[in-house]
This record gives sequence, structure tokens and C-alpha cells, in this order.
Amino acid sequence: MMRRSRGFRNKTRRLFRHKVKTTITEKMRKFNIDDKVIIKINSSVQKATPHPRYYGVCGSIIGKRGRAYIVRIKDKNKPKKLISSTAHLKPLLNN
Repeated sequence: MMRRSRGFRNKTRRLFRHKVKTTITEKMRKFNIDDKVIIKINSSVQKATPHPRYYGVCGSIIGKRGRAYIVRIKDKNKPKKLISSTAHLKPLLNN
């Protein structure tokens, strides 16, 4: 009997089902420091993808690293930093 594979995208096929194409606007989007964002992983872009555990989590931009952004989130009470490209980040709209 073989051991079960548990890779980075394990149990994410339904979560990442995404039928629309990535637009240029999503890739070229700019964020400022302290902007609030939501992590929504785009399945058509594999580079700079945050871990699937953080899908739908709200955070704030604390810096930029190359073309990607550093996002500060809270996992329970522990602050964490995630590095993600703009394709996986959506601005949080406060209404």
C-alpha cells in the first residue's frame, strides 16, 4: 500500500474552481501600504500563491517584494506575513 500524497494543493480542486480568465487589470492592480485586502486565490495563476488555508482571509498590505505584496494577517492570535501576487488579492470595499 502506498502512502497518500499531501501536496500544496491537496483538497483544493473544488475550492479553486474558477472559470473566468485573468484580466490585465487584475495583474496590474496596485496597492498602497495599509490597504485592506481579501485573499482570493486565482486558480489560473500558480505563481506567488498563498497557502490554501488562508483562502478568504482579510489582511493588510505591509510592503512590496518584487511584483508581489506582503500581507499581514492574524491566524487566531498570531500575526503572520504572506507573500502574494496581485492576482490573488482583492481590495476590501468598506460600505
